Amino acid sequence: MSFRKPKPRTGPIAVLDIGSTKIACFVAKAEGDVVRVTGVGHQISRGVRNGAIVDMELASEAITNAVYAAEQIAGETLKSVVVSTSSGSPSSQTVSVDLAIAGHEVTDSDLRRVTDHGRSVQAIGTRRLLHAIPVSYSIDGSRGIRDPRGMCGERLGVNMHLVSADASAMRNLEAVVGRCHLDVESVVVSPYAAGLASLVEDEMDLGVTVIDMGGGVTSIAVFFDGHVIWTDAIPVGGGHVTSDIARGLSTPLVHAERMKTLFGSCMTAGSDEREVIDVPLVGEEDHDHANHVPRSVLTKIIRPRIEETFELVRSRLEASGLQKLAGRRVVLTGGASQLNGVRELAGTVLDKQVRPGRPIRIQGLSDQTGGPAFAVCAGLVSYALNPTESPRLAASSAPESNSWVGRVGLWLRENL
Repeated sequence: MSFRKPKPRTGPIAVLDIGSTKIACFVAKAEGDVVRVTGVGHQISRGVRNGAIVDMELASEAITNAVYAAEQIAGETLKSVVVSTSSGSPSSQTVSVDLAIAGHEVTDSDLRRVTDHGRSVQAIGTRRLLHAIPVSYSIDGSRGIRDPRGMCGERLGVNMHLVSADASAMRNLEAVVGRCHLDVESVVVSPYAAGLASLVEDEMDLGVTVIDMGGGVTSIAVFFDGHVIWTDAIPVGGGHVTSDIARGLSTPLVHAERMKTLFGSCMTAGSDEREVIDVPLVGEEDHDHANHVPRSVLTKIIRPRIEETFELVRSRLEASGLQKLAGRRVVLTGGASQLNGVRELAGTVLDKQVRPGRPIRIQGLSDQTGGPAFAVCAGLVSYALNPTESPRLAASSAPESNSWVGRVGLWLRENL
């Protein structure tokens, strides 16, 4: 899939990343070929655990504050947002369907019919379909066709990547956003958004794995041949590292987070035994009673949890059967990926080339908001500009569906 130039869009583009550690809102505008962020707001996350809403009141308050801050900077009043999610146990399914086309040339109408048929394969039940992405088409058994329009055949087929999530978790997500007087335009799985923000096109084509390391969830996406072909999520994140430090050193969570940020690392160094860290103890108000430990103790607490996370990622990739398509490249995004030594440890455990992922497709971000922690939010902007799962089809079919003559022609092709 090659990225189209952003289409002009009336009004602001608003996106919302609801994470376990932070809640971030971007407001952006497309100015010709350039996408520029005009407002940013972010708050410490409350009422969210492991990506799922656990307290509606606290979560809606945090969302309201983040959105209000972005509105004030952008000078806009938001009505709807595109939202990310890593909750609801998102899962992938690949389906193949085909339809008879009676030997005529493939049209946009045929593509819509076959992709709609592919979407219907996902049972409603307790799951909600979030994404239905056409990966490749076939005509009369000839596979690997990217764009079959204009070709002739008896049967048109499509391979589709379906991503679904627990319906109740998605309803809770929409409800908490609704409490903030906002409509949800669409919901996007976090690693998909992170990939849209941080991957170059060659990586998408050749095969790459995106690992988005959030506060409560580490989510994974595999891109190949220009499309996302698989996603998964593991309920382990940077917040679990903080909890391990707090328990291991008997220190409050706020101090554990500070030590992780300032002194934490996954890799040992020669000076770790000599460098001493001041560790305030739980319940002790007098700092004279603080514990003093070498930095190596902190590293020994952090490394096993991060190592376990990447081992779980490796096992999920192996179970998916997509190791070869995933290639030798890994891109790390998310706040937890900024911990010292994560890149090196990921390369060791996964036996792949690893690089950090930053937003590369939009402008107007500061150094603070232009790093891996905000990749999902930036990717949501790219998705909002091109929300359909089949961009080339959308680009060519828009005029057809917007005119009266086009609608009549479409009805005739579908019904005669």
